[in-house]
Amino acid sequence: MGRLQDKVCLITGAARGQGAVEARLFASEGARVWLTDVRDGEGGAVAEEIGGEYRSLDVRDAGAWEALVAEMLDASKRIDVLVNNAGIFQAKRLIETDLKDFDAVMAVNCTGVFLGMRAVAPAMAEAGRGSIVNISSIAGLGGARSAFAYSASKWAVRGMTKSAAFELGRRGVRVNSIHPGMIETEMLHQVAGYAEDGRMLRAVPLGRVGEADEVARLALFLASDESSYSTGSEFIVDGGITAI
Repeated sequence: MGRLQDKVCLITGAARGQGAVEARLFASEGARVWLTDVRDGEGGAVAEEIGGEYRSLDVRDAGAWEALVAEMLDASKRIDVLVNNAGIFQAKRLIETDLKDFDAVMAVNCTGVFLGMRAVAPAMAEAGRGSIVNISSIAGLGGARSAFAYSASKWAVRGMTKSAAFELGRRGVRVNSIHPGMIETEMLHQVAGYAEDGRMLRAVPLGRVGEADEVARLALFLASDESSYSTGSEFIVDGGITAI
């Protein structure tokens, strides 16, 4: 029996990168996976590969969230796991960031997470169980050079995770955040200076970039009953860079 056997799991931003790897891993562990993204071709292909359900979802759209959750409840009668994985990166310093830039990043990375938690929380609370996993970043643990709005959004995810965990804990719903460091995905190569001289990599005690499956395995643990006494916490997967 898989570690997520028959659990109904919703993963956003699942067309590629960490989200796609999470979807494949969850399905291999017996989950009934619903995938969402705005890259419909890629997302649909991943869903077909793993036997999941794909739906196009703009995480900034409250009505779309409500419609998706209603469809999932109609089909499966419950939602056991939400992984708020969808996110965007912007490499701009404070003085380079205008209001439009800031709002765009916050809308996806912060508001999208809020809307997702709000959409699934009533059904999870009524069932008396559930796990919400919010993907933050090490930029949500400290300052991020050259990524002002991104860092602000990931700190917000960290704070929302704790508030939601406090609110929902007595209803049996757990909420935790994952804070990846340098993970080999498309987003990593948008980071200013990453590929220039290896300076960032030399700061990692383990001496290498992480892989998406290393984040996915942590998400699997938090989604499963193995983490039944963990809520409101930050789980770091960064090769030790924040230990310095």
